[in-house]
Amino acid sequence: MKKRILGKSGLEVSALGLGCMGMSFSYGPVPDKAEMVKVLRGAVDRGVTFFDTAEVYGPFTNEELLGEALAPVRSSLVIATKFGFNLDPTGKLPWTGLNSRPEHIKAAVEGSLKRLKTDHIDLLYQHRVDTTVPIEDVAGAVKDLIQAGKVKHFGLSEAGAKTIRRAHAVQPVAALQSEYSLWTRGIEAEVLGTIEELGIGLVPYSPLGKGFLTGAMSAKTEFAGNDFRKTLPRFTPEAMANNQALVDLLAAIGKKKNATPAQIALAWLLAQKPWIAPIPGTTKLSRLEENLGAAEVNLTAEDLREIESAAARIKVRGERYPEALQKLTGL
Repeated sequence: MKKRILGKSGLEVSALGLGCMGMSFSYGPVPDKAEMVKVLRGAVDRGVTFFDTAEVYGPFTNEELLGEALAPVRSSLVIATKFGFNLDPTGKLPWTGLNSRPEHIKAAVEGSLKRLKTDHIDLLYQHRVDTTVPIEDVAGAVKDLIQAGKVKHFGLSEAGAKTIRRAHAVQPVAALQSEYSLWTRGIEAEVLGTIEELGIGLVPYSPLGKGFLTGAMSAKTEFAGNDFRKTLPRFTPEAMANNQALVDLLAAIGKKKNATPAQIALAWLLAQKPWIAPIPGTTKLSRLEENLGAAEVNLTAEDLREIESAAARIKVRGERYPEALQKLTGL
């Protein structure tokens, strides 16, 4: 597996990481834990060194899964996790609101360290910007944790350009995690240029459009009762029927490259900047191997122009989140 460095941070990761949320949370019935341990260890065996989790995934159970599965090879890996939510003690809801107060951050990190069975977190993200707490205070709290050796690098998730600049002035930001793919390109307007200027890496989550860009679903797809895609405007049958044009584009390029739509979608991201490291998620070894194959797909300048030209003629239908969740993003 090829390696990449996130911006100017010096943090080296596999070109493709593994987003682990779906192993415990959000996408319908929770998969079998033993099977997920096999997938995680299979990823390590295939050269993946970059694993993404968060305390809210479960909550807590995803970090516990990674702690159990990855402890034997912990020293060779980069593990990223996130803070920033008040978690529901009743367990009825994953979270009840944002909380990035410095004392909460430090308490959250202690919990994450125990669940991950480690003495340090390689990359610690603020999961969502908490507008009730100055970002300078957030960055200062993480700076304290870095000085204490409990955290190695500071990250932000779904933050806007101004917030990124303010945080970076207090504690250098190693990476920004935001949704970015051929059908979600909002960060190109302002954020992408800002992080390039500041030397911050980009970790795109949902690089396969929460599964849609793989070509494995259609307007007739029915989601399980607790699959959160049921709540997303972009996953209504009408929106998916409209957005199929983007999958058709990926399939057409893939046919020329002997690659799948998912591999073209990931290869497109990798071709944008050398400091981008996507984290596609999966619960299947076969899909993991397919995704990792994207690192070997070479898109020429002509291929990229063709994709750009065709994509520009496709108007993606549906917001990526309902209004209440969209407000939690910095875009």
